[in-house]
Amino acid sequence: VCSKFGVTATFVNTLDLKNVEAAIQPNTRMMWLESPTNPTLRITDLEEASKIAHAHPDIIVVVDNTFASSYFQRPLDLGADIVMHSVTKYMNGHTDVLMGVAITNNDKLHDELYFMQYAMGSVPGPFDCYLANRGVKTLAIRMQKHQLNAFAVAKHLESSPYVEKVIYPGLPSHPQHEIAKKQMKGFSGMVSFYIKGDGQTAAKFLKHIKIFTLAESLGGYESLAEVPSVMTHASVPEKQRAELGITDTLIRLSVGIEETDDLVGDLEQALAA
Repeated sequence: VCSKFGVTATFVNTLDLKNVEAAIQPNTRMMWLESPTNPTLRITDLEEASKIAHAHPDIIVVVDNTFASSYFQRPLDLGADIVMHSVTKYMNGHTDVLMGVAITNNDKLHDELYFMQYAMGSVPGPFDCYLANRGVKTLAIRMQKHQLNAFAVAKHLESSPYVEKVIYPGLPSHPQHEIAKKQMKGFSGMVSFYIKGDGQTAAKFLKHIKIFTLAESLGGYESLAEVPSVMTHASVPEKQRAELGITDTLIRLSVGIEETDDLVGDLEQALAA
């Protein structure tokens, strides 16, 4: 979409911040970061990446904070200029709103964003705002339960003979666990794992889940499961998916706030089916 307006993007593996510095060009104006990433839950050191960007006066830092929510991560405190959330997900939390939000503590950026909002009319409806406001009121208690359940699910999957690998920033086995601990006060409710077998094994697992629902969204009260390679990330070229580790055996879970033992039991029976 942006390329039609002369905007180009360079995709960078931000796990090595040397790549970030090397990718900056004379016409670079924005550094867009996502941490944790979707769906492989990689963690970028947001503070250090922001320092690299701000060494260049013309570059602003924008962070997609959807997976962590503002309860578990505050990118503005880590140097970001704008934080973006899909309010549809954790911030609303009830799977009944389509909304996004851009947040800044920079007066100049605020005025520019407000002008565009005013000029283009890109504002949500009053009832959507009412629903999102209702959802934010329970954000803290919901995120605590999401995390509690996610930890239980991740630990169970890590011990399962049917699972190749578990990806959850809260586990010591996560490659960027120490960075996550440094910049997050919690690890949210998203868990990804590689099931042993192939794409048919993953499909069989998804056919047998009962409490988890096969669906693409995330961050609501209900638990969801999906295969990114054929669902949310199907439009990503196959070569790029392979480079990112998005294989047909990668399953992404949005762990909800149901009874913990019920969720663990559901995954256990579906894996063994």
